Amino acid sequence: MLTFEHVTKRRGSRDILTDITFHARPGRVTGFLGPNGAGKSSTLRILLGLDRPTSGQALVDGRRFASLRDPLRSIGAVLDGSGAHRSRTGRAHLRWVARSAGVSNARVEEVLELVGIADAGNKRVSTYSLGMGRRLGLAAALLADPQALVLDEPVNGLDPEGIRWIRLFLREQAEAGRTVLLSSHLMGELAETVDDVVVIVGGRIVADGTLAEVTGDHKNLEDAFFALTGDRGMR
Repeated sequence: MLTFEHVTKRRGSRDILTDITFHARPGRVTGFLGPNGAGKSSTLRILLGLDRPTSGQALVDGRRFASLRDPLRSIGAVLDGSGAHRSRTGRAHLRWVARSAGVSNARVEEVLELVGIADAGNKRVSTYSLGMGRRLGLAAALLADPQALVLDEPVNGLDPEGIRWIRLFLREQAEAGRTVLLSSHLMGELAETVDDVVVIVGGRIVADGTLAEVTGDHKNLEDAFFALTGDRGMR
């Protein structure tokens, strides 16, 4: 389980996050939604130990990321693309990550197959499409078989086929028992992906519940999102 307990972040006199509290649970896809600049990425960076909260805490199975003995086996994350050097091949990048995590090269081949880019493993990352780069990032996140996945705007810029693939892939990961937390401002395909929804606006949580609870009397998630944020989002 991923737990955020009263997380607050200030930079100077500016409040970036205020009292962020919610949970992402195993076997479910949690959508962390909000307009651009709402605080989604800042929240995820605190969870992953890339930034420190002013107060409160973000925990992975009850522990701060910095205290995890084997973090890549607990949580896999994709924040900014694949993170791979463009001159490397996809396979070489994954083998480098695998060595750092004490993971075998056999697992590299498994995750290349799992995300559907085994035939592109020996191509340089500079030749990858946006969708292939996203798949490579997911492969790296899955290398150590983590119990949780955290993805920041995973479908942004993808074509409809890529969005459908991501949606089905994340559903499969949740059905396998993983905790899946994804941030997004895209509404169209998201309603077919998530079980639970957390909405953040201006660094504050304004809704937290199941998809049905947050949608409520609105026709769909997009309408509910607009009512909460004043932002129609993107289809």
